[in-house]
Amino acid sequence: MISHKSVIAFGMVAIPINLYTATQDNDIHFNQLHKEDHSRIRYKKTCAHCGKEIQAGDIVRGYAYDEDKYVIITDEEIEKIKTEKEKSIQILHFAKLNQISPVYYDRTYQAAPQPGGEKAFELLRAALMEEQKIAIGKTVLGTRDTLMAIIPREEGILIATMFFADEIKALEKPYTKPAVSEQELNLAKTLINAMDTPFDPSQYKDEYQEKLKALIESKIAGREVVAPKEEGPSKVIDLMEALRSSVEQAKKEKESA
Repeated sequence: MISHKSVIAFGMVAIPINLYTATQDNDIHFNQLHKEDHSRIRYKKTCAHCGKEIQAGDIVRGYAYDEDKYVIITDEEIEKIKTEKEKSIQILHFAKLNQISPVYYDRTYQAAPQPGGEKAFELLRAALMEEQKIAIGKTVLGTRDTLMAIIPREEGILIATMFFADEIKALEKPYTKPAVSEQELNLAKTLINAMDTPFDPSQYKDEYQEKLKALIESKIAGREVVAPKEEGPSKVIDLMEALRSSVEQAKKEKESA
C-alpha cells in the first residue's frame, strides 16, 4: 500500500517515487475494560458547547488566534499554499552515513520508482552505493518542513524522516569518565571481536511477545499461570575476571556455531 507519492529532485534531475511504510506493528494489543463487568471502555468526542457527540466527519481544524476565537484551516488550503518544490524531496547535500547520530532518525520508508523513473532512480542508488554516501533532503509533510535521509541499499532505497537539531534533547546525566587501563581496553576489544558476526535480522525475534501469547492461550484454556523459575544472584567478580570469562564463553559459542 502506497503511503505517499513524491519526487526526489537534485540539480535538474527529478525522480518520481512511491513511498511505502517499511515497518509494521506486531505487538499484542489489549483493550481497556470495566473492572466490574469486563465491558469495553469507549471514548467519545463531544462538543464543549452543546455536549453533542461528534463524528470524525464533523471535525475541522482550527487555530486559536485569541481566547475562544478560531480561524478554520482546511486540508485543501494547506495543500494550496505548497509549491511544487515543497511537495518534492529536495536534495540539499550528501554526507557519510556514519557522520549522523541514530538519534536523528524518526520513521523509515521504502522508496520505489514510479513508471518512467527507474533509470534515474537506479543511477542515484548505484552512485550513492559506490561513493558510500547518503543524501540529505527536505520536503513538506503535512504542515511542517521535514528533513529526510536518502539511504542506498543493495535492493533499493530507504528514506528516513529526521528530527531537527532543536528537537534533540541534550544528555540528561553526563557522567565523569573513569580511567581505563590498556589491559582492560585490549580485553574488551578481544571480547568484541570474539562476538563479531554479520548482522542477520532474521536471527532475532520478540521472545517476550511469544511468552505473552502463551500466557493468553493459558488463560483462554483455563490453565494456571506459572512464573518462571528465577536464577540465583550472580557471583560478584572484578571487571578483568568478568571480561576474561566473557571472552572464553564467546569463543566457545562461536566455535560451536
